[in-house]
Amino acid sequence: MHELGIVYEVIKIVDGFVKENELIRVDKIVLEVGQLSQAIPRFLEECYPAAVSETDYEETKLEIEVLPANGRCNNCNEIYNVVDNRRVCPKCGGDEYQLVSGQEFNIKEIVAY
Repeated sequence: MHELGIVYEVIKIVDGFVKENELIRVDKIVLEVGQLSQAIPRFLEECYPAAVSETDYEETKLEIEVLPANGRCNNCNEIYNVVDNRRVCPKCGGDEYQLVSGQEFNIKEIVAY
């Protein structure tokens, strides 16, 4: 489960941000995770308590926003969710597309003071 390593890296980045900006406390960390990213949101959520146990972030909440795996149809330019539609354009039935989103993994927000 590589998600634990990912969560440790997120906490390391957040910790650097906190120290650089001389913040006192972090209430929430918001992640953006694409449907096709290598990280599975449920596993990130399950690993999070272990990763922050006995740290300054033990009381910090983790929020994950899943970003859709959208593709642009090569035939008709329709943008659609390639996962939900099993890679087939709902407008024209084409199965060739260019991925426009869904592989992201970002720290979107750190709610702190």
